[in-house]
Amino acid sequence: MKLDAMFFGSHPDDVELTSGGTVAKLTQRGYQIGIVDLTRGEAGTRGSAEIRDKEAAEAGKILGVTVRENLGFTDTQIANTRDYQLKIIRILRLYRPDIIFIPYWDDRHPDHVHSSHLCREAAFFSGLRRIESIHMGQAQDAFRPNQIIYCRARFDFSREAGYPFIVDISDTFALKMKAVDAYASQFHNINYATDEPVTHISTPEFLELIEVRARHFGSLIGARYGEPFLSREIFNLDDPIKFFS
Repeated sequence: MKLDAMFFGSHPDDVELTSGGTVAKLTQRGYQIGIVDLTRGEAGTRGSAEIRDKEAAEAGKILGVTVRENLGFTDTQIANTRDYQLKIIRILRLYRPDIIFIPYWDDRHPDHVHSSHLCREAAFFSGLRRIESIHMGQAQDAFRPNQIIYCRARFDFSREAGYPFIVDISDTFALKMKAVDAYASQFHNINYATDEPVTHISTPEFLELIEVRARHFGSLIGARYGEPFLSREIFNLDDPIKFFS
């Protein structure tokens, strides 16, 4: 199956938080979109890996993705090893996405930092035919995505890092928040009964923060809500007049 784009997250719910509105916007336009979670989030303070599996599946349905995969890496131990690279290479060669969205390399969470470098290097090595990968007993053909896009989490993009842009998610912000709400074990939800510790992200204020951020980035492009992204590479604008109109 060929995908148009694939979004990578270190943990289930990462893609929803950074890019959920964009995922929903793309699926509504008919694009084939996939999400790949690197870990099951088993080191999280609340919930469990099994609960997160169900929450991620529900969130994926809400966003309308074609594929959602979990590579089963060990939470808090993501490392840029050849073994982990090959697992990402297999998934890239299987679905052959034109664009991949990966975590920004400058972030508070070490897993996000390590995932960024891991995904970037795996995407490059995926294009080398002498790096072999096997799927269902068959050797895979080399493949490299056309573009890597970085998703902002906690830290702002550096002006020296690359070329930022913002996607207008005004029409899909509600779907983004519905997908976030699917993670009842992680975020504030009055229907989730638990005696687990309260965390920063399980407070009502964190949900408000998501909206504040989206409003801020939307305001920069004259929209109600927005999500920021970054390209390290220069990209072609075929019709700048149409694009900037």
